[in-house]
Amino acid sequence: MNAGRLCSRNVITTQRDTTIRAAARLMREHHVGCLIVTEEKSGAKEPVGILTDRDIVIEVIAEDIGVNEVTVGDIMCYALLKVSESDSILETAQRMRARGVRRVPVINDKCELVGILALDDILKLLSEELSMLATLTSREAEQEQKKRA
Repeated sequence: MNAGRLCSRNVITTQRDTTIRAAARLMREHHVGCLIVTEEKSGAKEPVGILTDRDIVIEVIAEDIGVNEVTVGDIMCYALLKVSESDSILETAQRMRARGVRRVPVINDKCELVGILALDDILKLLSEELSMLATLTSREAEQEQKKRA
């Protein structure tokens, strides 16, 4: 399995000049915890940053700064980890762990945004695979009992 296959293709994006109030409303409207900040380059959306609900709380609310006075570009994370569609889930998870991030934009070979992969997506995949393995063990015991009966 690779990042391109597991990622969500429905990515909510914004631009650097969006106010924090508008960004928060966008997150609420779409029920997401982050926005990918993009720039138009050669007719394609390229991810250049990420804004999380935690960024808004830590950088704006906790500092008592007006949400209309700050833009996404003022507080977004510029050190953006991006992964390729072809990157394996294991490699992606290792890179996420090394950088301490829960979400990564997924890009194609032209650096265009194609999706977003979250830790929750990887955990769901792993739990499904572990469940399948657990079922395999019990099925093995059932088959053995049938053979001996």
